[in-house]
Amino acid sequence: MTVAQILALVIFVVMFVMIVMEHFERQNITIGCGILTLLLVFGVGMRSMDAIVKTLNLQSIFTLDFWYAAGESAESSSGINWSTIIFIAGMMIMVEGMAKAGFFQWLCMRLAKLVHYKPIPLFIAFMLMSSVLAMFIDSITVILFLAAVTVELAKLLKIDPVPMILSEIFCANLGGSATMCGDPPNIIIGTSLGYSFWDFLSNTGVIAGVSLIIVIFYFYFAYRKELLRESGEKVDPSVLPDPKDAIKSKREFATSCVIFGCAVVMLVTHAQTGLTVAFIGAVIAIVTLVTAGSFALELLKKVDYKTLLFFVGLFMVVGGLEQTGVLEIIAGFIGKISGGNLMLMVAIIIWLSAVASAFVDNIPFAATMIPVVRSLAMTQGVDLNTLSWALSMGTDIGGSATPIGASANVVGTSVALKNGYPISWAKYCKTAAPATIIVVTVSMLIIFARYC
Repeated sequence: MTVAQILALVIFVVMFVMIVMEHFERQNITIGCGILTLLLVFGVGMRSMDAIVKTLNLQSIFTLDFWYAAGESAESSSGINWSTIIFIAGMMIMVEGMAKAGFFQWLCMRLAKLVHYKPIPLFIAFMLMSSVLAMFIDSITVILFLAAVTVELAKLLKIDPVPMILSEIFCANLGGSATMCGDPPNIIIGTSLGYSFWDFLSNTGVIAGVSLIIVIFYFYFAYRKELLRESGEKVDPSVLPDPKDAIKSKREFATSCVIFGCAVVMLVTHAQTGLTVAFIGAVIAIVTLVTAGSFALELLKKVDYKTLLFFVGLFMVVGGLEQTGVLEIIAGFIGKISGGNLMLMVAIIIWLSAVASAFVDNIPFAATMIPVVRSLAMTQGVDLNTLSWALSMGTDIGGSATPIGASANVVGTSVALKNGYPISWAKYCKTAAPATIIVVTVSMLIIFARYC
């Protein structure tokens, strides 16, 4: 290995270890390691200004293809993926606007009222709602509001919220795997490899749909004793809050619903219209801020800038691995082990992704593996799409296995703890780990049957 390759690999490993240790905020870690990549790998090791320019990738923002094209360009994925960052920022602003209008609280309370506040129908309904919302809205936001409302309902209905929260977390991660905008790894995969919303929905969406049916039955039987015991308790619906009380402003509520609807339509049709996800994210953010009026500054302050900086630093570090050829070496190793067998490659990628994502953040892992699967497809002559769907399902679902595997898990368990319902590793993994194994296995078998 060359000096540049060794430096790039050392910086990447140090970054990963520091993220796992959680002694420093993760955006500080990735930005710091990103700067070291620019200085040491590109400056000292390669002495290449061209590598720095390619990794910063600022020039892509000022091209027409970045905002309007027949599809996302896979060639522009090297280095910082600004499409991903702009899209996520736009969706964050939209979601904050919806939250301010009371949309999430109203939806939860309305659904609870429709099932007459009965524990078993409520349990199933909230799992379905968690999956559907996570298809279009970041799973962290979905769980943040859903878990809080679940605790509130549990106190009113005198039931244990833990089974519901754990099932909601899993279903949010599963629902996020169904679309390009549902989970950060999918956004990165989609913008890097040129996939549309419909590409994901017709591929990972089918897998997620089949898995959701299995998961609902699984969690029902896993918690049936608690659910049946709680079903016997009667609660007077008249003492429960009216869903309309959650709506703080009818105008804001209606506006947020229209903006959300427009975002969904643009995402579903962007392959046909040529509008890139960067364009959609920017437009949604601008419209939300304009309609917010005097509250626009408040919405901007609530944007999770730490996550956006985390992405910027991460892309720089992965760019170092890509520019120095380290990822090609890894791809060659996987190709050698698999002997060019597509089914074996799929099995390696999906299970490696799932196991890794159970213990470390799935976002850096997905970003690292994209150039690997691209290189595998080129050198081994296998279908890139098949490897991409395996990577997507492995990273999205693998994170569900442990309390730290995905951000939604951390948020959900934190909300429960804050309200006096601590969830230990043992309690979490008892149902989540087997469910993860089941879904990853089902995903692999469907990919085998459909693509191999």
